[in-house]
Amino acid sequence: MMTMRRNKSSSNHMLQCICLILLSMMPTVQAFQFMKNLKMPTHDPYAEQVKEKFGDKKLVVLTGTSSGLGRKTARALLQTGEYHVVGAVRDLDKMEAVAEVDGFDMDSFTPIQCELNSFDSVRNFCQQVEEFRINKPIDRLICNAGVYQPTLDYAKWSADNHEQTMQINFLSHFLMVSLLMNSMLDSPDARVIMVGSVTGNDNTVGGGGVYPIADLHELDGFKAGFNNPVAMADGYGFIGAKAYKDSKLCLMMMSNFLHTKYHKLTGISFSSMYPGCIAESPLFREKREWFRTYFPIFMKFITGGFVGEYEAGQRLFQVAHDPRCSKSGVYWSWNGGPREGRGAEALEKGGQISGGGGAGGGWDSIFENDQSRKVLDVDTAMDLFYTSNSITGAEWPDLKQVVSPCPTLKVIGAVTQGMVKREELKRMREMGRPGIEEGKPLKVSKVKKAVIVTDRVASFTLRNTVGRVARFLGRRLLGRVPEQALTGSYHEKSEQEQEEPILEERALTDLKKNQELLEEEILSQLSDEPVVDTEDEALFEEIYEKDVSNAAPGNSTYSERPMTTA
Repeated sequence: MMTMRRNKSSSNHMLQCICLILLSMMPTVQAFQFMKNLKMPTHDPYAEQVKEKFGDKKLVVLTGTSSGLGRKTARALLQTGEYHVVGAVRDLDKMEAVAEVDGFDMDSFTPIQCELNSFDSVRNFCQQVEEFRINKPIDRLICNAGVYQPTLDYAKWSADNHEQTMQINFLSHFLMVSLLMNSMLDSPDARVIMVGSVTGNDNTVGGGGVYPIADLHELDGFKAGFNNPVAMADGYGFIGAKAYKDSKLCLMMMSNFLHTKYHKLTGISFSSMYPGCIAESPLFREKREWFRTYFPIFMKFITGGFVGEYEAGQRLFQVAHDPRCSKSGVYWSWNGGPREGRGAEALEKGGQISGGGGAGGGWDSIFENDQSRKVLDVDTAMDLFYTSNSITGAEWPDLKQVVSPCPTLKVIGAVTQGMVKREELKRMREMGRPGIEEGKPLKVSKVKKAVIVTDRVASFTLRNTVGRVARFLGRRLLGRVPEQALTGSYHEKSEQEQEEPILEERALTDLKKNQELLEEEILSQLSDEPVVDTEDEALFEEIYEKDVSNAAPGNSTYSERPMTTA
């Protein structure tokens, strides 16, 4: 019997040595790296349905696809064969005609009615998108649609009793992002793209040199609820052109704010862009006829800032498609390319006229443009976020910080979190709020009391089960711990080291007393006697005694010396 036991012990010892040798042969840093991508097997009941519907294409939601910039962008996305585009449009009949004229692949294009003049319509659109996508994540959300009404002498009101330009251009897109952001969390390359404007960036000639200037001031209009008759974000009198510029400023500010608030938590990229001045766009349909005739000529041959719809569509497509544009917190622009007939200036620069927004330059002329002080104003951006929430009724995802998937760390984290909550509640209950509520005891809710009791029970259970097992395993694997390791350092202490601070001694004494009181309270709540598994205790002691006997002097199987791999 003794021989069999020794043979079994020898084989276990041999197996341990082999495992240690194999581990020592592996690179130290890489030893367990192969486990980092391991995931629990899951079953997706919709996988086949999603595959059949979308294939390997990315899912894009694009507003304003029936005309102008949105139309050209949708066409560019579809021509790659890599995207399924959901178009948010006001007029489905018009969209059907445009899709036929432009040759849209209707197997990869799905128009859904959305009136940005109504929050209910936006919510209904997002609900239809949720049903349509099944469980496929949204990869791109492009907030493009907009209106420009510079000639209006008075404000027009939306279905929600808000000024139209601000609601269509900004508030409805703000609400849409909040509703669809959850559906983007599982995308490996999710992007939210806001179409801004040079007019919202007052550090440029176009934005800061032409009155009226975009300026939200203190957001008094939004803070007042932004309901009729309040027509402007700053609360002052209505100017149609300023309403448009303010809405673009809001989009660019919100892109930066969402980047700061959500990018690291979600991985979603938030950016804005300026495609250039699309002088022939339907955006100017409400301008006077002479303006619509001569403005494109002026932009083409005088300023060089003209950009056609096709080129602008390519630029917005690039921000959605180019891997470089996955960077978050950026305002994208393009340097203009060659010009002809521009006179001495063009000759001096070799025909190259550079500047944010000019036509030409190609795919590689994209750059990260500077943003104005107003766009980068964090305090105003925060006010804009919360007032917009109040106006639209938006509710954003309740996101939590990504934590390690390691099971051990999860257990330790859970225990630690419980202890922290208990100690914090204890501090709040015993110390009160000096200077705020003098002499008033803290009111502890039933939920908090339950947390305290539950944590105490859990702590007791862990200490009397897991703790005992851990102590036994420690003895089993490490052998007897030398007395010196338990009592402290080998070198003699100096006089200064031997003099323990009085405060530290008191703290340790109080800690010990508190621990004893805590254990007494736990025992009183559980039962009159400690819950001890006597059978486990007997088993552990029996195994430990056998382990000690095997480790006794003269036994060749084990040694009190540390195990080595060589």
